[in-house]
Amino acid sequence: MKFYLKKQWIYLAILVLMGIGLLTFGQEFEKVQIETVKVREGVYMLLGGGGNIGVSVGKDGILLIDSQFAQLVEKIKEAIAKINSGPIRVVLNTNWHYDHTYGNELLGKSGAIIFAHENSRKRMISEQNFPELNVKMPPFPETALPLVTFSESLTLHFNGDEIGVIHIENAHSDADIAVYFQKANVIHTGDLYFFGGYPFIDVPHGGSIDGMIGAADRILNMIDQNTKVIPGHGRLSNRDELQKFRNMLATVRDRIGRQIKEGKTIEEVLASKPTADFDKDMGQLIPTEMFVKIVYDDLSKR
Repeated sequence: MKFYLKKQWIYLAILVLMGIGLLTFGQEFEKVQIETVKVREGVYMLLGGGGNIGVSVGKDGILLIDSQFAQLVEKIKEAIAKINSGPIRVVLNTNWHYDHTYGNELLGKSGAIIFAHENSRKRMISEQNFPELNVKMPPFPETALPLVTFSESLTLHFNGDEIGVIHIENAHSDADIAVYFQKANVIHTGDLYFFGGYPFIDVPHGGSIDGMIGAADRILNMIDQNTKVIPGHGRLSNRDELQKFRNMLATVRDRIGRQIKEGKTIEEVLASKPTADFDKDMGQLIPTEMFVKIVYDDLSKR
């Protein structure tokens, strides 16, 4: 899918990760095609204009993990209807960012019950500021808010599977969850894992590079070589690729951390190209410069 952007890379980050660019260019939604990937029997992944959607279909109806954008909900429903004609009963938000939740309102109005971590609802009911992106976002409408929240974990028994929903704190943000289908052996990581690109880490809202590494370690300990991994962004993945992502994060953190201890400025760190050996495989989402600045800012505050 191609996005038509202005010059600054900051707009790319906004577009891909927050949905603000797409929200200001409504005509681009018409060009978005929803791709359906069968992950396991009864479990699917939808790729479109925002965070990847997980789908569970079966006798109990339909469960969605994330909702992308309101402008794509009809396309999402059409894609799901080709798999199963049941009602969308449950929506799980892996975090509160707009590319994962802006479809909530229409799905909530249609009768779906929205679940999320308690910090997601706290963020969604008030204006949020993204200083690194120089934008503010208004509160969500009432019908888009989670009706069920939790602090640590919960279990859903749905479509013959036991679905574990686990909060992993202070990683991509302070509100992220991973969703693990025990029987199907599938995990949806949300933005705790980006395949094919550097991750956006929402430091002002509780995220950290150390937390991202810890999240990867925790997920790696939960899964095995046969687990299918649905990342927040990028194609369907697996344990080995998640391990490589984790190793990249740790390597870049250590390189930048050493330079901070040496008193290097952000300009000097950027000039040293601390991500150079990863850029070929990781340049598909947010720009390298933005990722380095986020890690530098995070580590500099300690």
